[in-house]
Amino acid sequence: MANSTPQYSEQLAGINQKILAEGASLPRVQLQDGSMVHTGTVAAMLYNVQRYNQGQRGSVERELELAVPTLFKVGLFELFTPQEWCDASNPGRGFVGECARAWLARSAPPGV
Repeated sequence: MANSTPQYSEQLAGINQKILAEGASLPRVQLQDGSMVHTGTVAAMLYNVQRYNQGQRGSVERELELAVPTLFKVGLFELFTPQEWCDASNPGRGFVGECARAWLARSAPPGV
């Protein structure tokens, strides 16, 4: 799942809009490495973790999965590793950790 595809970008932008007041919007920003990320992804992830903990699944799981590449890009998993997310007693946080570990496994070069 590359976060540079137009379809992915539009999906993530729509997910991030859920945390905003009606009529508000969030920009994409360019990081020092030249990549573009959607602002609001961390806040939307926290909102979705809460929804997950309340028993919501399906689309909430997909939205959390879609956030993972951006969460890596902005350094969230340098602050707390995917394993630390998995080790938490919080089910939603654990789900994000599992998604992050799966993303890393898919993104690793062959033979690593």
